Amino acid sequence: MRYEGRVYRPPSEANSLILQVTLGCSHNRCTFCSMYKGEAFRIRPLTEVIEDLKWARAHYRYIEKIFLADGDALVLPNKTLVQIMDTIRELFPECKKISIYGLPQDVLRKTHEELVELREKGLKMIYIGGESGSDWILEKVNKGVTADQLVEAVRKIEDADIRASVTFISGLGGRADWKEHAVETGKVISRMSPSYVGLLTLMVDPLAEIYEEIQSGRFELLSPEEVLEETQLMLENIHLEKKCVFRSNHASNYLSLKGDLPQDKERMLKQIEVSKRDKDMLKD
Repeated sequence: MRYEGRVYRPPSEANSLILQVTLGCSHNRCTFCSMYKGEAFRIRPLTEVIEDLKWARAHYRYIEKIFLADGDALVLPNKTLVQIMDTIRELFPECKKISIYGLPQDVLRKTHEELVELREKGLKMIYIGGESGSDWILEKVNKGVTADQLVEAVRKIEDADIRASVTFISGLGGRADWKEHAVETGKVISRMSPSYVGLLTLMVDPLAEIYEEIQSGRFELLSPEEVLEETQLMLENIHLEKKCVFRSNHASNYLSLKGDLPQDKERMLKQIEVSKRDKDMLKD
C-alpha cells in the first residue's frame, strides 16, 4: 500500500484497511484543525487506487472493513466511487463494511439517488464533522456550513439508509461561548438524529489558526471541570426518539462516556455528576 502524508482515521476504523482515494482536505480552512495544513488537496488517480487494492489482496488473507480516506473522500464523483467500490467487491468478497470521511458540503452536493447508489454498492457509514450546533461558532471556526446545513446533510445520509457518525468538539466555544455551544449542539443533535455521535475535546496544535487566538488571549480554553459542565448541559439538551450511539471515549476526552441515547442519558448525566465530585475520575 502506498500512503502519502499523515494518515488519519476514526478510532472505530482501527482494524480497517485504510485506502487513500484523496489526499488532504478540499476545505482545509477550519481554524481548529491542523491535520492537513500545508498539504495541497488532490484526487489520486483511479489506476493507483486500484493498484493498491490489488496489492492488498495479494498480501492480506482477510479484509472485513475498508475505510476510504483522506479528509473528504466523499468529494469524488459518484462514478469514481462506484468504480472503487465495485473493485472492492470483486477483490474482497468477504468485506462487510465500507466507510468514508465526508464534509457536509460533499453530502449536500450528492442527490438522494447518488447516496442510495453508494449504499447499494456497500457504503455503510459516513463520518462527518459537525463540530458545533451554533451558527456563531461555526462561522468563527470557518467550518463553511451552517447548523441547518449540518442537519440537512445528516438527515440526507440517514434517509439513504447509510449510518451517519457525527463528531462534535468539546470546548470549541471557549469560555466566552461554552453555554451557547452546549445548548445549540444538543439541539442540533436532536434535530439531525444521527446513528452515532462522538465527542472530542479541543486539542490545540501550534499549526492550527486558533493557536494564535489562544496565545493572544482572544480565546480561552476550558478547564477539565468546565468541559464537564459543558458536556452535561449539552446532554441535557439532547432529546431523541431513535437510538443514537453516544461516545465520549476519545483519547482527548477527560471523562469516558459510553451509552445509547435516549435510554442511557440519565446514567451518563449521573456519571458526570459523580466525576464532578471525584476529580480522580478525570484523565490528565
